[in-house]
Amino acid sequence: MRRLTALPEAVAQIWPQTVVQRCIVHLIRSSPRYCSRRDWAEVAADLKPVYTAADADQAERRLKDFDAKWGGKYGSIATAWQRAWSEFTPFLSFPEAIREIVYTTNAIESLNARYRRAATACGHFPSEQAALKRLYLATLALDPTGRGRQRWNNKWKKALSEFELLFDGRLTAGRV
Repeated sequence: MRRLTALPEAVAQIWPQTVVQRCIVHLIRSSPRYCSRRDWAEVAADLKPVYTAADADQAERRLKDFDAKWGGKYGSIATAWQRAWSEFTPFLSFPEAIREIVYTTNAIESLNARYRRAATACGHFPSEQAALKRLYLATLALDPTGRGRQRWNNKWKKALSEFELLFDGRLTAGRV
């Protein structure tokens, strides 16, 4: 059996049609670590055209412009973006409605952290059904009043429509 060492390869092995993308927010937030605090605002402003570009070609040109301006002083910023390029560019192929939803992985990371806490608090489970019930209850605890669902629905309606078109029915495959 072949050992999978990275997320994109592991996901592609199991789900070959999956699009893997880097968290844009984490990529943006990691950039100031390479520069002086007094330049943070200007560097962030000069990076914005890269991640708001219409497509990958435009983003590449904008990254080159960024590197031309800042490369001498902070060359590692553009290098970090270039290293993440293959996992960044799928984001640029999405319509605006989808970009608004998938630009960050914070919601997924938060949910995973809650699941870990819920599972760790119990220590062990007598059955798989007990573990699933615990995760279900942890999920319900995210929005105990149910009011957040309407905000979620409003935010996701257009994106779900775009996903359905973009991924040719794979989102609702098997549903009646």
